[in-house]
Amino acid sequence: MDGLPEFAEIHVISDIHMGGKLGFQILRKTQRLANFIRWVAKQRPTERVALVLNGDVIDTLAEDISGYVAVDEAETTLKRIMDDPAFASIWKALADFVHTDKRTLVLIIGNHDIEIAFPNIQRLIAERLSGGNNAAKAHIEFSAAGAGYGCKVGKARIFCTHGNEVDAWNFNRYEDLSRVARRLNAGLTLNRDEWTPNAGTRMVKEVMNEVKKKYAWIDLLKPETSAAIGTLLALDPTQLSKISKLPPILGAKVVGDYQADKRLSADSLHTPATANNRPPTLESLLGPNVLESMKTTSGASGQSGDDMLRALEKSRTSSLQSQPLMSDAPLGLGQFVWDRLTGWLTGVSRVEALRRALQDWLQGDQTFAIDDKDATYQEVTAKLGANIDFVITGHTHLARAIDMGAGRYYFNSGTWIRLMQFTNDMLANEQKFQPVYDVLVNGHLSAIDAAKINGQPLLLDRTSSVSISLESGKTVGRLNQVIGDGTQAPTVQKQFVRP
Repeated sequence: MDGLPEFAEIHVISDIHMGGKLGFQILRKTQRLANFIRWVAKQRPTERVALVLNGDVIDTLAEDISGYVAVDEAETTLKRIMDDPAFASIWKALADFVHTDKRTLVLIIGNHDIEIAFPNIQRLIAERLSGGNNAAKAHIEFSAAGAGYGCKVGKARIFCTHGNEVDAWNFNRYEDLSRVARRLNAGLTLNRDEWTPNAGTRMVKEVMNEVKKKYAWIDLLKPETSAAIGTLLALDPTQLSKISKLPPILGAKVVGDYQADKRLSADSLHTPATANNRPPTLESLLGPNVLESMKTTSGASGQSGDDMLRALEKSRTSSLQSQPLMSDAPLGLGQFVWDRLTGWLTGVSRVEALRRALQDWLQGDQTFAIDDKDATYQEVTAKLGANIDFVITGHTHLARAIDMGAGRYYFNSGTWIRLMQFTNDMLANEQKFQPVYDVLVNGHLSAIDAAKINGQPLLLDRTSSVSISLESGKTVGRLNQVIGDGTQAPTVQKQFVRP
């Protein structure tokens, strides 16, 4: 007897990202989502069915809050999201779901909705969805301490976790969240300077949210990944001021490499050594294509990015191999990039500069390969106990379905936000890239939504879910695409059957 809840079927979705004002919202298919929730509620009416929201259900980082985490503003912020006409139908569908017999709704914390860890926010969600009905309220569960959610379908053991637990950019410090929760319960508050955010949160709040005011689509390309800064600067060199904020953000990311609170079943209890944790290099931030263009233009061809920095920072005695971008030298990173960037941009058009930057970003791209064993897959599965049969993550926005062998399977439930895919043909040359560039420099989500390149939408229509169900004595796991208006059964993209 393991005490895990048992279901005939579970459905898992993640990365909904309800948040932000109109024009700043990256969730698109809201009515489809509301209808899908109602479709799940109708399945197996006489048996137990769960809907798991596997992290980043709301997005307070897209909201106008005064700091990095909403504390005094948490309830006001959540109420604004719930009442926003763009999201209201989803909350109504969730309320109908928990009022349905034999249904269970599970909300798992992510890294954009860390306020779910606060007791007052859990109460607010439970009250709004249940309408004060205790039976409906009993159908709601929260997993907000970083432990994920475990259950069983048939004989198979399921483990759901958002996935940011293994991401040094975006890990949650659950002990600190617990301290804030205790303060709230004790009638105390939190000063803004008391909360130290992770690197991903700082990147969003200090850099990307300002950029999004002009280029609302920028975080659809996952700006925390390599070559993001090269892409931003190629698109709009006036955004150079954002560079000055990067060294301390990168420092926070390095700290995260060894502080990440990887709370999975096989975790050790000691803090890993810090010796092998190094900041990202200039190449990884700007991308090799952009950097080589800058070197060629400036006459520094053949030098590595770190060598170029070292030449500028002769007065520094410590090795740039260990601290390539965390320098307090007089010229600094911003001046270095400005000198090289202005030279580079005089040699190519803005269209060509951005095309090269995007080529860097997408070099060796496996973004939409559902069997790609990406870093989240590798890190999470390395921390699993052997008795986990199905593991389901989110966080990356990239749907995955992977056979781990020995009757064990991995899924990533993808996302419901907008997704853009730049094909090799779009990036083949400057002429082919021109219509894409025109849409991107427009900057507005409405332009992205309407854009067609060679007759094909620039945005992908991919809203994903994972289902695990008991069928004829076997447990069947599926990666699905929810289609149409969400009222019909999803399309199966990949299926695994466990005896």
